[in-house]
Amino acid sequence: MLALAELGALLLIGLALVPVAAWRRPRRLVLGASGPMVARFTITERRRLRRWFGVDAPAPATSRAARTYLTVRCGVGLLAGGILLLLAWGLVMVGVMFASWLLDIPRSGDRVTGLTILSLILPGLVLLYLAVQGLVGVTGLERWAAARYLGPSRTEALERRIEQLAESRAGVVDAVDAERRRIERDLHDGVQQRLVALGLLLGRARRATDPARAEDLLRTAHEESQGVLADLRAVAWRVYPTALDTLGLEEALTAVAEGSGATLEFAVDEPPPQPVATAVYFVVAEAVTNAVKHAAAGRIRIVVRREPGGDGDLLRVRIRDDGAGGADPRGGGLSGLHRRVAALDGRFSVTSPAGGPTVVVADLPCR
Repeated sequence: MLALAELGALLLIGLALVPVAAWRRPRRLVLGASGPMVARFTITERRRLRRWFGVDAPAPATSRAARTYLTVRCGVGLLAGGILLLLAWGLVMVGVMFASWLLDIPRSGDRVTGLTILSLILPGLVLLYLAVQGLVGVTGLERWAAARYLGPSRTEALERRIEQLAESRAGVVDAVDAERRRIERDLHDGVQQRLVALGLLLGRARRATDPARAEDLLRTAHEESQGVLADLRAVAWRVYPTALDTLGLEEALTAVAEGSGATLEFAVDEPPPQPVATAVYFVVAEAVTNAVKHAAAGRIRIVVRREPGGDGDLLRVRIRDDGAGGADPRGGGLSGLHRRVAALDGRFSVTSPAGGPTVVVADLPCR
């Protein structure tokens, strides 16, 4: 029915163009006036594609592309309608033949026997198979038409992809620079200060004349050296967690969850690529740290699972906490995570209304 309505609309536009086909300005006026009608049909088609075929088709780039799509779609729709009519006619004929056989009602002067029914089963199955294959082919044509005529052209898609890559490259550079500054700050404000304090303690111990005093200073220096080692280990862990290489992603995330009192649901059947695993770890670690340190969250739930996506499998990470909320996605930590995920062609979102809950979601392609 929709294809017939679209065919009628296109014929109406064609009839309106016939008198003005030789003049450019009137022709453009007619096409412009038909734009809202074409747009409504296109919106309906996009909804139909999303509902019945699972195709999330973008809006056509131009009105001409929309008219071209509707023209192709009319042909595909009429073809599908013809196949369905033939299929319905065949089913009706099957019903009539069975009724004639069961009720012993002659058709065209001849009685329908069991042998007649048996002789029609094989041709009927072949025709049914062809009809089903025709409908499958129509489905493929629907997807092809949507991919070909809706959304940007191949050149526009490549241009957008280049822009995305340039943006993600700039984001990676910024993220690396921010990470370098953070490491320098951690080393300067943490490790360096503690090393200075350790040097002072050792110097005082060397100059001490009282053996008991020297013993106390050496004990304090030893404790301080353990603190320096812990700080260095923490800095190195933030640069790259070695547990990802030695234990794997699940064990590394389990350590993060146990350290923060969070619950972890890990449903990944095979190890993801190393860059994806690293990004997942940092997303979880940063989100959990923010929830504990800034949102005073009591319950944190981490879900990591593999899900089918458009171009392959996706690794979806979801962190939900019951904290105070109000997290700013443009903040330093979360914006850095956004750039890290975008560098892998992933999607990153943060939902954090005032009062909570905060939900951080990252989708990373596994390819």
